[in-house]
This record gives sequence, structure tokens and C-alpha cells, in this order.
Amino acid sequence: GWIAIDVIKLLAGSLLAYAALQSGIVSDEAVQPAAMYRLAFGTIASPSVAIVATCALVVVSQVKINITNAYAGSLAWSNFFSRLTHSHPGRVVWLIFNIVIALLLMETGVTKTIQHTLVVYADVAAGWMGALVADLVVNKRLGLSPKGIEFKRAHLFDINPVGVGAMLLGVVASLGAYAGLFGTQAAALSTFIAFGSAFLAAPVIAWATGGRTYLARRGRAAWAHRGTIPCSICEHEFEPEDMAYCPVYSGPICSLCCSLDARCHDACKPHGRVAEQVAKSFRFILPEPVILLARARLARFLGVLFLFAAGTGLLLIAIDAQTVSSGPISEAAAAAAFWKTFLVMLVIGGVVSWLAVLAQESRRAAEEETRRQTALLLDEISAHRQTDAELQRAKEAAEAASRAKSRYVVGISHELRSPLNAILGYAQLLEKDADIPVRKREGLRIIRRSGEHLTALIGGLLDISKIEAGHIELYRDEIRLPEFLDHLVQMMRLQAETKGIALHYRADPLPRLVYADEHRLRQVLINLLSNAIKFTAAGSVTFIVRYRSQVAEFEIADTGRGIAEADLIRIFEPFQRAGDQSVPGTGLGLTIVRLLTEVMGGEVTATSQLGEGSRFRLRLMLSEAPETLKPAPAALEITGYRGRRLTVLVADDDATQRSLMLDLLTPLGFTVVGAAGGTDCLAMTEQWRPDLFLLDLSMPDMTGWDLAQRLREGRAGTEAPIIIVSANARELEVAPREGQFHDDVMAKPVRLDLLLESIGRLLGLEWTRLATEPVADRVAAGGALTGAQLGELRELAAIGYVRGIRQRLDALAEEDPALEPSLQPLRALIADYRLDAFLVVLDEMTRPKAAE
Repeated sequence: GWIAIDVIKLLAGSLLAYAALQSGIVSDEAVQPAAMYRLAFGTIASPSVAIVATCALVVVSQVKINITNAYAGSLAWSNFFSRLTHSHPGRVVWLIFNIVIALLLMETGVTKTIQHTLVVYADVAAGWMGALVADLVVNKRLGLSPKGIEFKRAHLFDINPVGVGAMLLGVVASLGAYAGLFGTQAAALSTFIAFGSAFLAAPVIAWATGGRTYLARRGRAAWAHRGTIPCSICEHEFEPEDMAYCPVYSGPICSLCCSLDARCHDACKPHGRVAEQVAKSFRFILPEPVILLARARLARFLGVLFLFAAGTGLLLIAIDAQTVSSGPISEAAAAAAFWKTFLVMLVIGGVVSWLAVLAQESRRAAEEETRRQTALLLDEISAHRQTDAELQRAKEAAEAASRAKSRYVVGISHELRSPLNAILGYAQLLEKDADIPVRKREGLRIIRRSGEHLTALIGGLLDISKIEAGHIELYRDEIRLPEFLDHLVQMMRLQAETKGIALHYRADPLPRLVYADEHRLRQVLINLLSNAIKFTAAGSVTFIVRYRSQVAEFEIADTGRGIAEADLIRIFEPFQRAGDQSVPGTGLGLTIVRLLTEVMGGEVTATSQLGEGSRFRLRLMLSEAPETLKPAPAALEITGYRGRRLTVLVADDDATQRSLMLDLLTPLGFTVVGAAGGTDCLAMTEQWRPDLFLLDLSMPDMTGWDLAQRLREGRAGTEAPIIIVSANARELEVAPREGQFHDDVMAKPVRLDLLLESIGRLLGLEWTRLATEPVADRVAAGGALTGAQLGELRELAAIGYVRGIRQRLDALAEEDPALEPSLQPLRALIADYRLDAFLVVLDEMTRPKAAE
């Protein structure tokens, strides 16, 4: 449509040119728009009005032509550069650039020369239009090109030989005709020759290439039915016709992002790049050595220099033609000047071309290195993701293993605690039986100690499981620190003397009372001291306590064989042992020490030298407490209680456990009845009306929690205290709120003294103890110890020499067998290392002597 209108405009302009020639205007002036317009306006208006109208029309026409051409040129420049270089400064920049070029040409006086080149421009435009019309009208009709029109550069070759080749053939033919190679008539019709040649060449080239140069790749058919697709770069949504798949970004990409992206280097169509197209064309006409030579740096330099020289030469020729034809300079002088300028520009062009070639190589090298580093980075990211996934799987597997370990530890502790409860309970009972010989009683003590050691081992495993699961609880106890440490040292000194080594104890001035978890603090210190004594064959163990600014530092140093530096890293890990492997142990002591220390907010460190010994330092926050505690009474053996006879109902599905409670409590004056389950317990409650309930937690018909609730809320509605006893320590951790349906909980194996303490507290009993009975009743069956003998035993007890006390008791029994009844209570106390109770009994044996 626009072409038809332009034809009418051209015919009207030709009519004005003819009228100007007929009016006598020379030919050079007749083709000028100003002359034609002035003639036309002069026929209908006065000369002054015609001049004003002519000026206005020329100005409007020139502005319209220049801006329109500049805008069209900006589109062409933008599309051309974005297609070949993946970069353009924007259409506005190209618009301004084209307007500036037009103004420069006008102001420099080159318009006359440019007028001659307008024919060349027309020939180029006609050739381009002929190739375009032929492709749309002929090629698509004949099926020589795809039916649709593809605009996405991701799917196009950089150069299509059909359009570009047909246009170049038409331009060459038209320029040859314009130059007079085909006669004067052909020169006048050069524009038509350009259009016709391109129109005819386009179908021929399309047929020769088989239409393979239109599309470098096909679009995704699956996208055809989608509404909009988001771009993976700009994240805007576009229709499928404006989207292509980018293998570099592994996702859809819009046309604009595809045109501007310079990183991909057309990875989606490597065969469609202009360099590959040119190289492929040359392979058909040039041998391989020549092609390899053309890729060399020198060949590329010569190519760039040739283009620079050709462009400079054409520009100088145009300027020469304009200058010589319009000035007084001779043609020879102008030619010499222009040749000199050309040679100087050639030298400058050589330098610039060489720099351009080097810059291009540097850019390519930098891009290759960037791609390589990017690939390495992506590989590293992928490896990190894989490692993270493996770590997550390993973490889940470790957590699952930890949960399985915890379940196993809890299960095995439950299975071990029930028989241990019977072993330790009967061992405690039999140790107190006076009818058992001394040597057999010593065997019972060994059984009890072994059972307590096994109980401690189970407790250590559970402690580790609790700490790792974050379920351990700490208590804020008031501790008499000096007495606490003295008792601890006294107990550990006996162990050291048994091995024949010395235990030295030094302490700074300590506060009387501190806040700490007494059980956990004792556990940590006993583990460290017992380890030091255990792994020291000869020499000594030094225990030093320092206290500064509410922080206590405990230092345990030994003269043992030491620990290798490689082993220091793993001695705090579970079941890891260093040093003498023949020394008995489980490898859990130091693990528990470290975990408990961290839970209490402290730190433990170790240093050692092989052959010189080891040194452990423990730092804990022990804040000082005000003096509120009263001296605790001596823990003496309970023999019964005052008041009416009380009934205890024991509900346990294990007959052995019921028998144990019967044997433990009956000698103290309790009536003990047993129930094999919760149902039996409820039935016996109405019959016996017990004063106390001991309920096992795991029974076949109901749990201890449920049974306690039914005892409280049933028909009987008993108010008697309820103590839950279980071999499963983990079940006790999830006990309901204390005091809701039960009064206390205890873990098996049950310690008799702790059980009696809880019973006495809940029932408000007044116990009768061994020390409250007259000494004369205990020694009535035999002789009494002399004052000298009692003094000797008191001196041994004062220094904590347990082995010496045992030897002296055995010697007294051999000297006078009649003293054995008086010695038995002393043997029982010293067997439990109860030196405080031992001294109390000695004092009571001394009182009758003093009274006499």
C-alpha cells in the first residue's frame, strides 16, 4: 500500500520536474524541490507567498524525510547489530545517530555528491524489496520457505543466503547498469533492474538451498497451546510465539533477552552463526590448508585492515569527487593530497586493526576463561548440593540410628534392672543377717558391689542417651562444699590405698555452701578421680581445688603412664579407651564427664605426656549460697518404726519382685501383700485397705499410671500414698505431673535406704535405728572392747584407713572370738565405707566404759 502511494508521489514529482524544464529552468535546478515548489506555488499566488509556502513545505518535507528515515534506520541498525553481536545501544541512540549524520552531510556541502548516491541507495532498497516480495509472494506459495514468518533470532541463521544473496545480486546488477555497462537505457532503469534481479534470484537460491537456511532450529510444539510463558531471565510472561528454549539457562527466554544476551554464544544454534556459515561456504571452494591459514591471527589482521582501507578509500574518493568538482584545486594536487591522507590513514588503520584483533582474542580468551570458571563453579555448586543431600541422608540415618540406640539402651536397661533389683535387694538383706559367716558375708558384699557397678554402667548409658536427646534435668542443690569434697576424698583415698598409691588433696579457702547439682557434680568428680587412680600403677594422684569469682576449678593430676597425643582427641568419645587396655572399664566415664560438664555450663580439658602422667582440669560455675542448712544426722541403719503395724500392697507382675519387697519390708514391721496385676490390686484394695501402694509401671492389664488413677478415682477413693516403681527409666521421664495420681517414682534396682526414706516421708514414720539401741544389748552375747581397742579403731577411722580397720577387726576376732558379736555391726558399717556411722557406734561403746 505504501509503495502504491509512493508511486503516485513520484509521478507527481516527475510532472513538476517536466513543468520546470518547460518553463526554461536548467536541468540541474529543475530537479531541486525548492524550484519545483516555487514554480507550482507561483502559478496560483504572488511571488512572495510562493516563496514562503515553498520554504514551509521544504522544511516540513525535510524534517519528515530525515526523521522517518532516521527512525527506519534505527530499526534496521538495531535489528542488525542485535542479531550479529547480541548488543545494541537502543533505538533512540540509533535515531539520534542517523539524524546527526543527515545534518552533517547537509552542513558539509556534500549534498550534490550525495544526490548521485541516492540512486545507489534506491538500487539497494529496490534489491532488498525485490528479495522480500519474492520470498513472501513466490517462495511461500511454492513451499520453498516456511509458511510462517519467524522473527526470533534464536531460531534463525545469522545470515539467510536467500534474502541476502538475492539482494546482493540485484544490487550488483543495478550498479553495473547504472555505471553504463549495459547501455544508457539500462542505466536509466537500474532501480527496476535491482528489483527484478532480486525478485528472480530469491526463488532460485531458495530452490538451490532446499529452504534449509531459513530456520536454524524448530520451536517446541508443546508450547503452542500454552497461554503465556515466563522468561527465565526477566521473569516477564510472553506468548509462545515470542519465546524460545535456551539450553544455556535451561529454560524459556524471550526474544529481547535472547537478542541482548552475549554469554551464550548461540549455543542453541552453533551451526547458524555467521562465522560458521562463512567457513562452511569456503569449505566448498577452498582446500583445508587455506581455511586453516585464514583462521590465523595474521589473516584476520589482513581482513580487518582490508575492510578499513576499503571504507577509508571509498570515503576519500567521495570527498575527492566533491572537492575537485566544486573548488579551484587541480585534480593532480587533490589526488596527491588524498593519496597521502590515505597512506597515513592506512598506517593508523593497521595499528587500530592489530589492536582490534588482539582485543578480540583477549575478549575471547577472557570469555573462555569465564565460561571455564563458571562451569567449575556450577560443578562445585552441584557437588555441594550432592554433598548436602548426602549429609542430610547421613544425618537422618544417624538420627535414626541414635533413636534406635536409645530404644535399645532403654530396652536392655529395663531387662537388666528387674533382675538387678532382686540381686541387690537380697544382697542388702543377707549382708545384715547375723547368722551368715563373715567370709560368706564378704562374698555378699562383692555381689552387691558388682551389682552396683552394673547399675552404674546402665545409668551411664542412660545418661549419655538422655544428654544426647536433651532430656537430662539439673537440680539446684545446696552443697556444703568442704564436707562434700572431704567425704569424696576420703572415699577415693581408700581406693588409692588399696592400690598402694597416695592421694594428695589441697584446696583454697572454699565457701561453706554453693549451688549445684550434687549428684551430677559427684558423678563427674568420681569419674575423674577413679580414672586417675585406676590408670596409675605407682606414685600418687593430686587433687587440687581452686575457687575464684564464683568459679571452681578442679585439677586432677596423676603420675601414670600418660596418654598419647593422638589418643587425647578421642578419649572423650564413647567406648574409647587409651593407655592400659587390661584395666577394667567401659570407656564411658570421660564421655559422661564431658557431656555433663557441657550441660552444667562448664568445660573440661586434658593434657598428658607419655611416661609422666596426665592432668585433667574441670571448671564449673558454683555460685555461693547463704548459710541455711543444718548439720545432717548420721545415716544409721533402720531397724523398724514406732506406731501401729502398716500394710503395704505391692502390685507387680513379676513374682520375684513381689517376694523381694516382702523380704525387705516385713522385717521392719510392715504387712506386705502382693498383687499380680492392676485388676488384682483393685480387688485387694477393698479387702486390705493398704496404707501404702508400690506399683510397677509395666503390667499386662494396665500401666501403673492408669492403676494409680483408678485407685484415686474409684469406689474406694484411697488417699494412701502411691509410689511408682519401674525398671524402664525412660517411662519415668514422661511421668504425669507429680502429685496428680501418685506421690513418688523410683527406678529399679531400688536402694533400700532411698525406699525407706521415701516411705518414712510419705507416711510420717518415726524410724528406730541401730544407734538408738543400747550397746549393751548388742554385745550381751559376747565381750566388750577395751578402751585401748576402741581408741585404736577411732584413730584408724579418723585417718580413713579402711584396710587397716578391717585388719584390726580380724585381729581382735582371732585374739578373742567372744568379741565377734560386738564386731559384726562395725564390720557392716566399714563394708559400706560409712566411717561417720562407724565413729558414732564407737562413741556409744565408749560411754559405758566412761560411766564405770
